[in-house]
Amino acid sequence: MMIFTPLALRLTAAAATAVLLAGCSMGSMFGGGSAAQTQTLQNATATPAALAQAQSSALPAIATECPPIRVRPGSEAMFYYGSGKTGDPKALQYQGVIDESTRNCVVSNGLITVNMGVTGRILLGPQGKQSSVNAPIRFAVERDGQAIFSEKYTVPVAFVDPARSADFVKVVDNVAIPYLGGESIVIWVGFDTRN
Repeated sequence: MMIFTPLALRLTAAAATAVLLAGCSMGSMFGGGSAAQTQTLQNATATPAALAQAQSSALPAIATECPPIRVRPGSEAMFYYGSGKTGDPKALQYQGVIDESTRNCVVSNGLITVNMGVTGRILLGPQGKQSSVNAPIRFAVERDGQAIFSEKYTVPVAFVDPARSADFVKVVDNVAIPYLGGESIVIWVGFDTRN
């Protein structure tokens, strides 16, 4: 009389399964189908209607990736001094800083439609007596190093006594960027104090 241990039973079951699988035909899975099937697939061509349908449902590669938004170096802060005393901390009237930037995108028919936004603060300095300040914010989009969108916005920022700082938010909606595929696209934001 033979006694089977649990390990022996598992090994026997595994061997039986291997024998069963060996008997299965895997020809179609690895290209070993009939000669007629192989010939049909080799000579298959898509009809113009099938190509048009595939192209209309295909999305550009960037469909899963919104272009990055970055604060342009040198434009992350602004400082305003009075009476030509630039650089003197005691003469500072106000300064602005960018805290956060964000964007979201929708891709359709070769266009990336972007909504982009920025938040920041204006802080009054030792000489600051303003009740409001206009923050000059520029959004720009570059494709392969060339500007395809650039707009400067004046964002009013009001101070409520006794506060010496105030937050601001600016959102720009529905900026359409043509996209063919493979381009390098970057969204820039920052203070633009040039007149």
